[in-house]
Amino acid sequence: MYYFFKYFLAILLVLGLSACGTHTNNSPTAATAEKPVKVIAYYMGDGTDLARYNVNQLTHIIYSFLHLQGNQLAFDNAQDEQAFARLVALKKDHPHLKVMLSLGGWGGCETCSNVFNSAENRVAFAKSTLALIQQHNADGIDLDWEYPTVPGFPGHKYAAYDRANFTALIRELRAQLGSRYELSFAAGGFDSFLEKAVDWAAIMPLLDNVNLMSYDIVNGGTPHTGHHTALYSTPEQKDSTDNAVQFLLRQGVAPHKIVIGAAFYARVWKDVAATNNGLYQAGTHIEGYGYKEFATQFSAAKGYQYYWDDVAKAPSYYSAAEKTFATFDDRRSMAAKVNYVKQQRLGGIMFWQLPHDSDSNGLLNAIHHSVHEVK
Repeated sequence: MYYFFKYFLAILLVLGLSACGTHTNNSPTAATAEKPVKVIAYYMGDGTDLARYNVNQLTHIIYSFLHLQGNQLAFDNAQDEQAFARLVALKKDHPHLKVMLSLGGWGGCETCSNVFNSAENRVAFAKSTLALIQQHNADGIDLDWEYPTVPGFPGHKYAAYDRANFTALIRELRAQLGSRYELSFAAGGFDSFLEKAVDWAAIMPLLDNVNLMSYDIVNGGTPHTGHHTALYSTPEQKDSTDNAVQFLLRQGVAPHKIVIGAAFYARVWKDVAATNNGLYQAGTHIEGYGYKEFATQFSAAKGYQYYWDDVAKAPSYYSAAEKTFATFDDRRSMAAKVNYVKQQRLGGIMFWQLPHDSDSNGLLNAIHHSVHEVK
């Protein structure tokens, strides 16, 4: 530590930047602002489709998902373990790439509240996580517990003590992983999660970043339409990417640790009235589609028309013939989100999920172009 401090002082003296020592996590330094934008893909697949993707356009791939077996992190089966091995093999030709494990997912953390309500279990989990990371040459873990403290998957336990236990879990993981491996978590992008679920001040100094799920804000449990991955709030819809980011900034979360979310899929409602082109109308949620299916599923032949909300910076489709409404991200909204990351000096953008992208002129390509665009 002494030699690091001595070296640090020398740099400040040489560069004449001694004032930089007054920066806090709330104000990114010039060095922070110049950090590369993280582009993080969640991936749920068997690893046989990896030739489809331009991995050079990614900084991270998060394999989705592992689950708890007792108090241990574990692959569900040998096939999942093999899929992860295929992802890790990408690092041979793409040494910049970080490949991470992930716990949970929607419906994937049924026992988390009970298991993590024990210091002994938290230690066992953290040790098992480190062992898997080392065994498989991974680069870290992302926690996707949906959700501690507040309601998540129907029927799954949540409790007030989850908040403190989540903090304790993060502390134990960081103690086991040290500084070599990355540690992040996926956070709900809606107000009740942001305000109640976790202790931001306690956990964020220990995390590399928070992956903000600023999608599914309007979802399968919502009996009306809206923008499920809006960048900005509207008079009719407060929840948005910006609403969540500004909340985190007010909590003192360092901007470079905030990674916003994007959706490579559409959410769809049927029996929707034509009023306001289907936006903010009652309807019944039905199965959606990946981006690679948009051209077929939302075609003009089926009566779909494209609409752009310049307040939310979000697109939608509506078919009066089928009385169906779709909300999604596209190349235009992706560019807006990347520009927002740059303007706010955030850490990057992540998305669910890579296999939904099209093989040409897709959303990952749009992100890459916007990240490297010079204005």
